[in-house]
Amino acid sequence: MGALISNNYWVILISINYLLVILAAFTVLTKNINPTKTVSYIIVLVFFPFFGLIVYYLFGQEYRKNKIFNRKHLLNQKLISDVSKRLKPDKQEIADLKNDLLDDKIKLVKLLHSSENAPLTTFNKVDIIKNGENKFKLLLKDLKSAKLHIHLEYYILRDDNIGLEIIDILCDKAKSGVKVRLSIDDVGSSVSWKNKKRMEASGVEWFSFMPVLFPSFTSKMNYRNHRKIVIIDGQIGYIGGINVSDTYVNSEDSEIYWRDTHLRIVGEAVKSLQIHFLMNWEFVSRHKVDIEESFFPKDDCKDFTAMQIAASGPDTDWANIMEVIFTAIVTAEKYVYLTTPYFIPNEQIITALQVASKSGVDVRLLIPKDSDTWTAKHATNSYIECLLEADIKIYRYCKGFIHAKTIVIDDVFSTVGTTNMDYRSFNINFEINAIIYNTAKSLELKAHFFEDLKDSEIIDQDRWLKRRTIEKLKESYCRLWAPLL
Repeated sequence: MGALISNNYWVILISINYLLVILAAFTVLTKNINPTKTVSYIIVLVFFPFFGLIVYYLFGQEYRKNKIFNRKHLLNQKLISDVSKRLKPDKQEIADLKNDLLDDKIKLVKLLHSSENAPLTTFNKVDIIKNGENKFKLLLKDLKSAKLHIHLEYYILRDDNIGLEIIDILCDKAKSGVKVRLSIDDVGSSVSWKNKKRMEASGVEWFSFMPVLFPSFTSKMNYRNHRKIVIIDGQIGYIGGINVSDTYVNSEDSEIYWRDTHLRIVGEAVKSLQIHFLMNWEFVSRHKVDIEESFFPKDDCKDFTAMQIAASGPDTDWANIMEVIFTAIVTAEKYVYLTTPYFIPNEQIITALQVASKSGVDVRLLIPKDSDTWTAKHATNSYIECLLEADIKIYRYCKGFIHAKTIVIDDVFSTVGTTNMDYRSFNINFEINAIIYNTAKSLELKAHFFEDLKDSEIIDQDRWLKRRTIEKLKESYCRLWAPLL
């Protein structure tokens, strides 16, 4: 018997592999998920023995998601209910708003308000921050001025130069009596055990979001917290694409110029950021949050900037941010200017962009010339041809790496946040965006867009169609993996 097994070792393993593949394929088919994603999983399972099962185990199963996030969803709903009672929001119907600016985009306001707790706030002062070096000048000053509490939630926090500077401030503030709460993603972040113990000894409360066994080997593990937000004393908020790392700070020692966008907010929208932080904090800390009055202080902001804070993730019933982006594009009348570091969209977004352009809307897309991953670069390139055929103008940023995630439409609507234009942001990771309805801020982001175009090259359709066959094969190969990237 032993000799029989020994002589047929690989046959037995392959047989077991494909038995498991049949069971996995049946499971994928019965889920009735996106057909493209279903085909991608089945192709990987069939044509990549053993490796395909590993990919499916890490990315395809949702039992872990359902078990974990059903609990999180219940916590979130209870917390929102408790907070709403304390905030006593204005009960005026959205449809009664008399602001002419919102008339054209009232569908977006209603969409977010109905699908998720994203109240429309009107009195906000919003500063658009270009690049990390400018963000950290403001953030460090605000952190040092904190009197009551500091709440931070980051996908990437590294204890390099800028990271240590922030950790030092957090420790000093915690020692002085300021309540400091920090949530970092276990895969994205890299903080030494020494600095973690130093934070604990100083009184900083910190938790990792969904810890994994080997974070350095799981850079694409599912269900990561991709958000980057800060709330200080319930009065100042930060949101956008800039993580805490020297990579995001342009200096003489930088290997590459990093172009990014962030927001600093003072006003009513900070309350929405606070709610989302507290919902996540209950989940990572596994403790009920006692809502303090200092979390939601009365503010006297007089600047009128209407905005909503939209969040989405595997614990929400709807793809809130994707739906808002889709609706904003299909209702555009003049232009859509979109900047993203990763463009691996679903069919809905592709169709929306094509329809908008063919309807006479000026649609322009800005992406990096060189991506930070081989697969992302070629997967993105696989979508370019169908966009060019719809007369969409596509630019590639040449000065460095463009990491900004912004959209501006019709001098009225704009969004800045953490959401990339890809499957992972739309369906898998936890994301958060500021949705802004304001002409001045839209024009400012529009100006940034055209400044970035000066450092970019436009893709010529004729030349693109003549690219080498080997490039097209790379694109087709990476396109197969698009739903899994």
